[in-house]
Amino acid sequence: MSAPNGRGRERDNNGAVTFAVPSPSSAVPAPTRLGDLAATFGLAVADGSGPDWAEVGVRGVRADNREIADGDLFAAHTGGRVHGARYAGAAVSAGAAAVLTDPAGARLLAGTGPLGVPVLVAPDVPALLGELAATVYGRPAEALGTFAVTGTNGKTTTVFMLDHALRALGRRTGLIGTVEVRVGGRAVPATLTTPQPADLQALLAQMVAEDVDDLVMEVSSHALALGRVNPVVFDVAGFTNLTQDHLDFHATLEEYFEAKADLFTPARSHRGVVLVDDEWGWRLAERSATARPGAVVSLSATGAHEADWRVHEVTADASGTAFTLTHRDGRTLRTRTALPGGFNLANAALAAAMVLESGVGAAELEDALAAAGGLSPRVPGRMEQLAERPRVIVDFAHNPGALAQALAALRPTTAGRLVLVFGATGSRDRTKRPEMARLAVEGADVVVVTDDDPHDEPPEQIRAEVLAAARGHVPDTTVVEIASRAEAIRTVVLEAGEDDTVLVAGRGHETVQEIAGVDHHLDDREEVRAALALRAGGLN
Repeated sequence: MSAPNGRGRERDNNGAVTFAVPSPSSAVPAPTRLGDLAATFGLAVADGSGPDWAEVGVRGVRADNREIADGDLFAAHTGGRVHGARYAGAAVSAGAAAVLTDPAGARLLAGTGPLGVPVLVAPDVPALLGELAATVYGRPAEALGTFAVTGTNGKTTTVFMLDHALRALGRRTGLIGTVEVRVGGRAVPATLTTPQPADLQALLAQMVAEDVDDLVMEVSSHALALGRVNPVVFDVAGFTNLTQDHLDFHATLEEYFEAKADLFTPARSHRGVVLVDDEWGWRLAERSATARPGAVVSLSATGAHEADWRVHEVTADASGTAFTLTHRDGRTLRTRTALPGGFNLANAALAAAMVLESGVGAAELEDALAAAGGLSPRVPGRMEQLAERPRVIVDFAHNPGALAQALAALRPTTAGRLVLVFGATGSRDRTKRPEMARLAVEGADVVVVTDDDPHDEPPEQIRAEVLAAARGHVPDTTVVEIASRAEAIRTVVLEAGEDDTVLVAGRGHETVQEIAGVDHHLDDREEVRAALALRAGGLN
């Protein structure tokens, strides 16, 4: 397949994870006969496969020819830009033992001459790819404790908190999410929030081979709608919240909600914990209470609704927030998080409740977290503070809900001005732009509108839409346009007062800015550090 273009936000449906393919001797129980796969999944055999095609052994499954290892089955299906069958020859040269494609791919291959390996055909390759890959890799998810988090905002932070809690309990973890993919102590940057189905099963097999105990992962609405996590049934699923996002993929908020709600059905999870502090979480919990009584429990961090788990005895100071989490059956846990804001309190409560719902005792978890400093992992690009005076924070807030939460969290602790640097993503949901502009000028004293990822849309057009909306809401808020994001960050950091707070929002951990199809290196954190160095040196 062609090079992936996704970088965390679900920007492309053809991304791939770049971990090495699991070792066949350790990660795959034994090669799977191609004939058995054909019989199990109803695969047709294309002409020219040879008389012994059924005896070919398959050791892995990949949909990216660049990740093929000897003995793999290459899954060649329609992609966002080109059909994967065009890369079948390269896959075979790399060691693919067979090719699985759809009728369109079979026609393409028929015109290029024999590949020298069996070619099997299925009507819809992506629809069966997860189950097929799970079969080849020995159903690795069943050998792991599995935790999944969905929602618009907070998925990454909650997953990092889950990972932190499980490791505090002495567990060896694997993590899959927007920021990174980690197996044991090794990590690589992620290309998609949730990997493609064959990549996911390969990663799970690698985790099993490396004695991982528990998997924690973000599950996006895209992944659920497209079947990327098939056939994994998670031990515990968690729901953070739902606000407007991804309406370039989902037709409506209702469709977006239904995609996420699917994670809490018996086909996707054994147990669930749902934050009910917004209307969507309340709806999901009410529905689940009827459909799956006792299997999906509710959690309130604000007291907005009665819930199975509730947060109370909240005390906040400069070092963070301590809280008590109590279940209606009497189970109680006291812990804390150093991450700022009520939304991070909710994330911490959700992570703790999910671990408790997995069967861990409250006293055991409380002691483990106390020894580990609470639920306070460093989460790259999530309310990541890079300086104190002025306070400079980089956050991934790229939709209305996340931006509102970030600004609300910082306002009470800002003695000077609250300065926001943000932009809007091009070639995506344009309806977010006026709402984010309104929230920006209502929540900040100074708003600097700059470029985010223009993609294929003219950046000046994006900025003009945001600026028009911003200036139309709060006339006495200072609104400035600086096209270059690096220049915008440098200008704001150099001009900030000692008591000011600077929030650089929208990109968080991301390190690539796409402009007209070309990727440019850009890391907001690097730009902040460079500006701070200039400031420290007295340069302007």
